[in-house]
Amino acid sequence: MSHSRRSCLLLLFAVLAAAQEGHPLTGTWHGSWGPNATQRTDITFVMKWDGKNITGIINPGFDAMPLQTAVLETKGWAVHFEATAKDGKIVADGKIENVTNVRRSIVGKWTQGGRSGDFKIVRDN
Repeated sequence: MSHSRRSCLLLLFAVLAAAQEGHPLTGTWHGSWGPNATQRTDITFVMKWDGKNITGIINPGFDAMPLQTAVLETKGWAVHFEATAKDGKIVADGKIENVTNVRRSIVGKWTQGGRSGDFKIVRDN
């Protein structure tokens, strides 16, 4: 096999491997939100792209909340989430950082039941 053909095949495999990752929000994300660095609440997101919509849940388990709204604006990689928790509506607006990295993060503002702060979640491998 020629060097150029081998290089083309390696490039094709690399592109296919990257394509299997799918939508930038698909996957499990862990992090926290809170009003300051010492008062934090752990959060987990599990999201999926069904080809048309972003679906998912926050904090799978006994306190699970379905995402009622999940929007990704690819220009600038802005995200918007809404869900209803026991203690009020959640509204989160953020931005995907390092979008090409498998361990990318979303950082932004979180509001829940009259309280607000910042949040950061990181995508699991």
